Amino acid sequence: MNSPQTREDLTTLPAYKAGQKLAAREGVQVFKLSSNENPYPPLPSVVEAISQAALDVNRYPDPLNTQMIATIAERYRVDAENIGVGTGSVAVLGHIIEAMVAPDEEVMFAWRSFEAYPIWVQICAGKSVQVPLNDHFGHDFDAMLKAITPKTRVIFVCTPNNPTGTAVMHNELDDFLSKVPSDILVVIDEAYGEFIRDTDVADGLKLFRKYRNVAVLRTFSKAYGLAGLRIGFVIAQPNIADYVRRTSIPFGVSGVAQAAVIASLQPAAEAELLTRVNDIVAERERVLEKIRAAGWQIPPQHANFFWLPTSDVDRIRAACEEAGVAVRPFPEGLRITIGESEANDRIVSLLTSWK
Repeated sequence: MNSPQTREDLTTLPAYKAGQKLAAREGVQVFKLSSNENPYPPLPSVVEAISQAALDVNRYPDPLNTQMIATIAERYRVDAENIGVGTGSVAVLGHIIEAMVAPDEEVMFAWRSFEAYPIWVQICAGKSVQVPLNDHFGHDFDAMLKAITPKTRVIFVCTPNNPTGTAVMHNELDDFLSKVPSDILVVIDEAYGEFIRDTDVADGLKLFRKYRNVAVLRTFSKAYGLAGLRIGFVIAQPNIADYVRRTSIPFGVSGVAQAAVIASLQPAAEAELLTRVNDIVAERERVLEKIRAAGWQIPPQHANFFWLPTSDVDRIRAACEEAGVAVRPFPEGLRITIGESEANDRIVSLLTSWK
């Protein structure tokens, strides 16, 4: 007897690997530095907005996200028709691929980069074109230009890059965009954009205003500390944003999430949130100064984590876990979030005495 058959091409689909949390241990406070979460709790004003919105969870949320989109558009000085939203930037990038890529068409990105890119491409029956990072763990734009074919539909540029923490300079991305065919969509993924302090780093919004084939991907999970509510958005030309909305799940962004975004973008709240971001950046620099002084070769870092290139991944990961800190291993190194001061100090102590 026959039974329903799943897609054979999805048998090789990798599972998304979320950062792991350590089990509770008696006498040891454990920390999670494996998911690039914001260590600060929500602001009281945001909690109040969430609480009020929770009273209406028996009702469907606004399916058009009207007030939230208007608030985002005002914040970034674009029109509402330029905004598409979804349940985190990971969902929005999936909607972009769904809207842009037919079976066997190509999506290009550097590798290693955000691991959701190849997953979404395979789900949409597209073809991933993975261009190796350069020797400095950054984008190799010359190689990416050479990899463009008539089937290339979307190029993702993750800056700061997850997991390597490197960022693309504005001039080099501008030069790259000037050479990319205008019928290819280039998505500048700035999930960690608020943590950038180098003024030479690419400004996605400026490039969006210059090139009609540029879109900018953002999230409220990191700097704004709303990871558990799942809200991301893209700033794109109206036709692209329209198709992101068309491919999005109806009622996908909850009323609670919409209220939290609106509250977070109020001037006083956002100012306080970005002060916290400054504190995270300062802590990042403190940690990097100490471990670089101990001899670790770490490329310039621009996000709320740092990249530790090493061939000794398993041994360092195990030592971190023994110290009560979960980190994120990759074949080429470890990604370690900047978290609570005590957690950061444990990482510093471990790495500065590593042999």
